[in-house]
Amino acid sequence: MLRDEQLSILRDISQSVAFADDRQGKVGQLIADGYVMKDGDLFELTAKGVTAVEEHPAALGASDAEQASVSSDRLT
Repeated sequence: MLRDEQLSILRDISQSVAFADDRQGKVGQLIADGYVMKDGDLFELTAKGVTAVEEHPAALGASDAEQASVSSDRLT
């Protein structure tokens, strides 16, 4: 089960939001768990990451969930 902080990181990645270096280690764990992949200097959600964001809209807020859905459309 993903924690709120992990979901927040996934949401930021889905919205192409840059984040502080202190979150890099946490992103590494999300990569290891298959939620995120690194593409050059950028991070992208995997299908598993997109699904996690879409399944937890309450943790994100309504407008964020809509934006995550739009991001998932770009992956398909």
